Amino acid sequence: MSESAIGDIVVVGGGAAGWMAAAALARHLGKHRRIHLVESDEIGIVGVGEATVPHIRTFNAEVLGLDEADFVKSTQGTFKLGIQFRDWARIGDSYYHGFGSVGQDLGPLPFHQYWLRARGAGRAQAYCHYGLQSEAAEQGRFMPPASDVPATSPLANIAYAYHFDAASYAKYLRGYAEKLGVIRHEGKIVQVSQRPDDGFIDAVVLESGERIAGDLFIDCSGFRGLLIEQTLKAGYEDWSHWLPCDRALAVPCATTGAPTPYTRCTARPAGWQWRIPLQHRVGNGYVYSSRFVSDDDAAATLLANLDGKALAEPRPLRFIAGKRRKFWDKNVVAVGLASGFMEPLESTSIHLIQMSIVRLIDMFPDAGFDPLLVERYNRAVDFDYDHIRDFIILHYKATERDDTPFWNHCRTMPVPDSLQENIDLFRRSGRFYRNGEEFFALQSWVQVMLGQRIVPEVCHPIVDQMPEEEVFQFVEHVRKVIAACAQAMPPHQAFIDRHCKAAAMA
Repeated sequence: MSESAIGDIVVVGGGAAGWMAAAALARHLGKHRRIHLVESDEIGIVGVGEATVPHIRTFNAEVLGLDEADFVKSTQGTFKLGIQFRDWARIGDSYYHGFGSVGQDLGPLPFHQYWLRARGAGRAQAYCHYGLQSEAAEQGRFMPPASDVPATSPLANIAYAYHFDAASYAKYLRGYAEKLGVIRHEGKIVQVSQRPDDGFIDAVVLESGERIAGDLFIDCSGFRGLLIEQTLKAGYEDWSHWLPCDRALAVPCATTGAPTPYTRCTARPAGWQWRIPLQHRVGNGYVYSSRFVSDDDAAATLLANLDGKALAEPRPLRFIAGKRRKFWDKNVVAVGLASGFMEPLESTSIHLIQMSIVRLIDMFPDAGFDPLLVERYNRAVDFDYDHIRDFIILHYKATERDDTPFWNHCRTMPVPDSLQENIDLFRRSGRFYRNGEEFFALQSWVQVMLGQRIVPEVCHPIVDQMPEEEVFQFVEHVRKVIAACAQAMPPHQAFIDRHCKAAAMA
């Protein structure tokens, strides 16, 4: 290594974020560097992020090189084809945000434009019946992409993610990372040492007196942001005026049947409740606004709406939705909750962790920490946060509910101009245009906007000039193909039993 190369890397904090970072850095950069991770068994991890998006598969397989079946078994995992939303636009409503494509594009236009015309004539079913992931989720079926079908078959392109136990994932990655040479230090940090000339961090000191020096520090210390905020004062941008939920209660419950291959998000009087099925239990939580409901009432609502017996007391979490003003400051990069908090409505927490890690590996600095590189990293992560933020706000804003003060507030609140423009354009013309590499693409926005009753006034002029019967036949053909493909998939539980059934937990 050159004299200007980064030597020791110190990851502060464990949990999913810390061990994901340590494992990835060890695999790709650890041959010529020592990688340390500092955590304390006395400091709990948040550990409720159990639902993911399909990008986790790429991270596990390509960045870390994990075996899928072993990973799923080790984390009591199940498979996820999307999210079911209940009671969001109106009480009684239900829709899916399924992964992957919906329908089949025809010519230059996306499928939903043809569906809109058929729907306007009363000749279309609910939009979820045209996407394989949503249809299979509804039927409780799952399989990974098939290799023995034509490449154009929906069965050849099944997008999926996982549900898993976050604490087990961290434990699993710890074992993996330590095999790659990551040095774990147990203990609480009592002092952060900075270089006097430029304020860069040069070491952290534990209660035991052990001093762990480094050139680059990864802050995975959770909400408190021990390095990025408490030490460097990077600042925080508060989004609670758009995302009013500021608390959550999490509780596991017993399973009462086969695990569903989807996450369920149900709107409640002052927020929403998640349900995440694992092999050994079901994860549940109520994300709510303390302005509109007391902690005791929120707990009562959560416990009254579990599928099975509660296995613990509800665990409280407090947060402020938002992001750091700098994700990378001096020689500290914040990852996970230390970088900001996006509530788990669309399961983006672990995605933001892995994107930060992948970007850091791509933009890995030398000891000079080029300010241009740091600025480019911060701009890229800013972009991710801002566009995911808009997509999550959409779920709250696009509601017709006026039955509680919370939903009245959400329905009438002003939203970012970028989001309002997307809503207005879709309502007027059925069009959505993705901004560069923003995470959620057209299929995601269309499913949520239609599911929350933002129904376009017109369809595309090209569709409008097609013969009616031709449009209806095309839309119906797509539905039949999707239905047949879903029927060809095995039940979710049967797939798990055959390929990745976990050992029973004590």
